Amino acid sequence: MEDSREKLDLIVANGIVVTGNGRHSVAVGVRDGKVVALAPEHLLPPARERIDARGNYILPGLVDSEAHPGCYVPFDYDIRTESRAAACAGVTTWGIQAPVTRLGTKPFKEVVQRPDVVSFNHSFPAARDILNSVSHVDAFLTYMLETDEQANEIPEYAERHGVTDFKLYLQTRSLKGMADNSDSNWPSRRAGLGAGIDDGTVYQVMEQVAHLGHPGMVHIHAENWEIGRVFEDRLKAAGRTDFAAWTDRSPDFLEAQHIRAYAYLAQQTPGRVPLYIQHCTTPLSFEEIVKARAEGVEIFAQTGPAWLWGDGGFAWRINVPLRRRETVEALWNALADGIVDVVGSDHVVGWEPASYEDMHDPNIWHCRTGFSRVELFLPVLLTEGVHQGRITLERLVQISCENPARTSGLWGRKGALMPGFDADMVIVDAGREVTVGKEHINTRTGWSVMEGHRFTGWPVKTILGGRVIAEWADDSPGMRPVGDPLGQYIPRSLSGPDKHFEVSGRRVIRRGTGSGADFRRPGFSEATQLYSGVRGDLDPVGR
Repeated sequence: MEDSREKLDLIVANGIVVTGNGRHSVAVGVRDGKVVALAPEHLLPPARERIDARGNYILPGLVDSEAHPGCYVPFDYDIRTESRAAACAGVTTWGIQAPVTRLGTKPFKEVVQRPDVVSFNHSFPAARDILNSVSHVDAFLTYMLETDEQANEIPEYAERHGVTDFKLYLQTRSLKGMADNSDSNWPSRRAGLGAGIDDGTVYQVMEQVAHLGHPGMVHIHAENWEIGRVFEDRLKAAGRTDFAAWTDRSPDFLEAQHIRAYAYLAQQTPGRVPLYIQHCTTPLSFEEIVKARAEGVEIFAQTGPAWLWGDGGFAWRINVPLRRRETVEALWNALADGIVDVVGSDHVVGWEPASYEDMHDPNIWHCRTGFSRVELFLPVLLTEGVHQGRITLERLVQISCENPARTSGLWGRKGALMPGFDADMVIVDAGREVTVGKEHINTRTGWSVMEGHRFTGWPVKTILGGRVIAEWADDSPGMRPVGDPLGQYIPRSLSGPDKHFEVSGRRVIRRGTGSGADFRRPGFSEATQLYSGVRGDLDPVGR
């Protein structure tokens, strides 16, 4: 008798579905790009297409919360190649973080100046159109802000662009007072940052985000380069040119000091200011995260696969630097314990020519920054994490799927295989052993710090909205993109004052009273306090 139930578009079967809470021997039913059912295959309606997972794990598609395509080359040029690499790495949703000069406006300037730093209203249409036309994965945007004008346009960016989180690149504090033709802070003007920030801009960003309500978030790159330049001078004077000198240039406390300072500022800003610390990597930083949470600060921490795997002695130039081996072990413990909530790739590749020969130099001060990090994502988490017993497969799903979706305001659509969510999946062969060669690399540079290293566990198929976008075919030496680009720009929307961020896998921390979520703070007057409530709730003070 013919099955009268409405047909599914796709069934992914013969695998083990992994969630943040467990593993389930069920099939995934998909219709119209959404998950509609999880059940034993024989209980599902028939489908037009069936994918055999071959006994492998079926995870939600990775939500990579930090990537920087377009950092050193035109945005459209980088998105074409790097979104393919992301798809091949199991990523289905990319959090792209960029300053206004790096989102596709023409002409592209390799080195920017202060007048180039304008409103994001000028760059958003180009970025949206590029993502909708050439990206192989879905993407959302995090704006890297520099000016008071940009800070005060945050409500407009949220309403018109669907952008609800904003990054402060604290390295550029020293850039603020420099002349346009002077830049000793190399990650700034070459990477599209031309103005620099000060604490006045930081405060206005926090003030505006508090007024937005959920899912507004302030991201910070915590690393004090104003002190770092002193250590750089001393290291050079001592004749240090080895790769570990880059680690010694930015010791642990330069990261932790910014976390302490800006967690305090977030606490004192009227309203609730959720704070997101990117590439949190040191035990001193973990202490500051725990202290801030105990004091009532809503603070989240992210790290990346490069810091979970490499150390300052052998890998590459990166900000914040790769740490010492004993610190890497502490980072895994913080990830397992829920001090660190999220893993994001921080993917950046260099400007052209970008071959290994063009970029590498045994003198760290001459070595060019930028290497593929998204391709490290699952191999590192599986090999160094799951197989070494440092984290469970369920925790891997929490930190790379669930929590980045929650902290980005995408929960309900991304980050889980549940009915109503997008049918984004990555099938993982946890036992596949790979000694990395160039045939496993999909980034435009054609090389990786992974080469020659052996990993156990690799993605073998990536599915976006129920359609295969990358796979390791039986006749292929590695993962390869499939079909035309299907990615879309994902705008986010505000949900008001009553909703809060929740993440999975944290240990309970006793909380202090903090300063509260209301907008009352000591020492403010009507003239100095801009808002008295969340957007849509109360009007600005004195207006």
